[in-house]
Amino acid sequence: MNRTADVLVDVLVVGAGPAGLALAARLSEAGAGRVEVLEREPEAGGMPRHLHHGGFGRPPRPWLRGPAYARRSAQEALAAGAAVRTGVTATGWAGPLTLETTSPAGLERITARAVVLATGARERPRSARLVPGSRPQGVLTTGELFQSVHRYGLPVGRRAVVVGAEPVARHAVDTLRRAGTDVVAMVTERPRAAAVPGVPLLTATTVGELRGRGRLTGVAVRHRDGRSGLLACDTVVFTGDWIPDHELARRGGIPLDLGTRGPGVDASFRTSIPGVFAVGNALHGIERAATAAGEGAAAAAPVLAHLAGAPWPEPGPPLEVRAPLLWVTPNRVTATAARPLLLLRSAEPLTAPVLTVAQDGRLLWRRRVMGPVSPSRSLRLPPTCTAHADPTGGPVVLTIREGGSDQGYPSRTLSLRR
Repeated sequence: MNRTADVLVDVLVVGAGPAGLALAARLSEAGAGRVEVLEREPEAGGMPRHLHHGGFGRPPRPWLRGPAYARRSAQEALAAGAAVRTGVTATGWAGPLTLETTSPAGLERITARAVVLATGARERPRSARLVPGSRPQGVLTTGELFQSVHRYGLPVGRRAVVVGAEPVARHAVDTLRRAGTDVVAMVTERPRAAAVPGVPLLTATTVGELRGRGRLTGVAVRHRDGRSGLLACDTVVFTGDWIPDHELARRGGIPLDLGTRGPGVDASFRTSIPGVFAVGNALHGIERAATAAGEGAAAAAPVLAHLAGAPWPEPGPPLEVRAPLLWVTPNRVTATAARPLLLLRSAEPLTAPVLTVAQDGRLLWRRRVMGPVSPSRSLRLPPTCTAHADPTGGPVVLTIREGGSDQGYPSRTLSLRR
């Protein structure tokens, strides 16, 4: 009969990706006590372990590839004094600040003074995207592609179609080419997107059906104007449909934001459960590793304040968006803010639109965005855009639209920082 061991720590971080490791390093350097990081994978580092392109770090370093960045992040956390345990899965909650875990060493019940969810994001597979057709071999997500090629050195196929046209799709094209696979097309529902040299780009096009028995033989596609066709291929890679890995948050009764589908947090990464924080791609799906690591580092101050006895604030007014905006994070307005920027995402490409922030019919902030807005990149707003919100008022609403005037406002443009 297995016995459950009871363990006490000061801070328990769930997830050893860029956000969790950066937070653990900062907390340990600041003397936060026993900081323990749990990772269900056999190695720490998160998604960058499988991304072999350069450009990691802040500022981006062309020579720094994902696996090296992941190793360096883990080494920095360990050198600072954090305990990083791999192969450990958090299975549920035994209390507001107590997690049940399982590993080859057995069952544990870990109680902490602060719990930080840094569980990252996951891709939705073909089944969740409701793509009809048969179930042949050769249907992959980008994560499966990266692991097959970079980790296991497995052959992928001869002819591939990539569904998506965001940055991760372009990395998928590069990985397929390195594996000797001919990429016959990129397919996206968006009306326009950046093409990859040498690869046909089909915009405003959806995947209607997968064909083949045993092995994929083709992808049926349909254009928005009604035209249809069949792309002959033996491999299809679905990219870009990322959602926060929120199962653990849901089990703990932590409310999720309807837009991001991650835990709802304020600008200091606090959830509605006192002592429970959330950072990184667990909040909003996929962002660059540098963005996630920056959030982890910024969360150290509010976690330390909580350990020192700072009161847990009352939930402030919710932050909401209107179409074509998809989501914003943080999701609540409070008096203090550790996060240097707000992130929000548009569902549509826009050119020099005007952003407005309002509450109860009162305009709080308005700026024009300099440059195009892409659905694959987040906009970043200064937290001062909500500085004049009424803490007892209604929802703070963000809207964006093409055209319009921002005349009469002192800082009339907002640079795109990505």
